[in-house]
Amino acid sequence: MALSWSHSVLVAKDMDQMKDFYTRVLGFQITDEGPIPDDRYIVFLSQQADEHHQLGLIGPRENDGPPTTLAHLAFRVETMAELRGFIKKVEEEGVGYRPTSHGNTWSIYFQDPEGNGIEIFHNTPWHVQQPQGKIWDTSLEDAELLAWTECTFKNEPLFGPRMDYEAQREIELSKI
Repeated sequence: MALSWSHSVLVAKDMDQMKDFYTRVLGFQITDEGPIPDDRYIVFLSQQADEHHQLGLIGPRENDGPPTTLAHLAFRVETMAELRGFIKKVEEEGVGYRPTSHGNTWSIYFQDPEGNGIEIFHNTPWHVQQPQGKIWDTSLEDAELLAWTECTFKNEPLFGPRMDYEAQREIELSKI
């Protein structure tokens, strides 16, 4: 089961400064942003049409923390079978995990032995405005999970086929 690199999420002290740096200096585009349940805010940035985000910024971070803080490392798998294989491995290791669907992915979140956050995910066939997050039942068969995901997210903003979203992103990126 091969993992492919997807994105990193940084915890920012000064969100405006970080957004400016990553957009103006490094050429990222903001693809989504909004509040998350723990009274923080997240910004998603990307330079690729087929990546909703290559970088996430969460804030605010307390000023007494280290100079940089990584929230989590994210890895994509190409099939649900591979994701289910990792779920089995994590369970066999006795590692607690949180299965979360963002509407555009089925993810599991857990920590490595030193407490670093890890996400392993498989893309759904849809795009949905972020941030989103609903716990999904890992015992559902693939067809049931697909139906649950569509039913759960179909009324969310910008819900639609992933390929339409990626085609629009291609157009936006070609204007740069």
